[in-house]
Amino acid sequence: MSLINTEVKPFKATAYKNGQFIEVSEADLKGKWSVFFFYPADFTFVCPTELGDLADNYAEFQKLGVEIYGVSTDTHFTHKAWHDSSEEIKKIEYPMVGDPTWTLSKNFEVLIEGEGVADRGTFVVDPEGKIQIVEINAGGIGRDAQELLRKVKAAQYVHAHPGEVCPAKWKEGDATLSPSIDLVGKI
Repeated sequence: MSLINTEVKPFKATAYKNGQFIEVSEADLKGKWSVFFFYPADFTFVCPTELGDLADNYAEFQKLGVEIYGVSTDTHFTHKAWHDSSEEIKKIEYPMVGDPTWTLSKNFEVLIEGEGVADRGTFVVDPEGKIQIVEINAGGIGRDAQELLRKVKAAQYVHAHPGEVCPAKWKEGDATLSPSIDLVGKI
């Protein structure tokens, strides 16, 4: 079963953000856009490049009213230790959520149970708490924050403009489509 248009299941987790430990739950998602960015583990190889890329683009996500949640099965203590020891991870201002109980990884169906880590899963959640975008990458394939920004903008556009859809490669300001019987076979 697809997670698209399903509501994020209840959860409570501890995150490391800006020098503090904070509590995060599904209630924090209501009324704003969110991105859950699952990655396998702290102190690894592809993960810091992805998280650093998100950090470099965080201000753009914030301008769109989007909060980023970086999530791994590590603890919030491990996130702090990594943040304190890595120049790339030091740039991160978004919450780094610990999921040592695997609750979030199971809820979003990205847990690799035999390894105790999460797949590289990206989930865009709308202000009603419903998942609008799901993307899962194999462990060796890093993601691109600019492409994620484009997808978030498209999801926000479609959400704000019922009856319109964004075609392939759509960028903010490009033409959209209004599906109707008159459009069938014309594209």
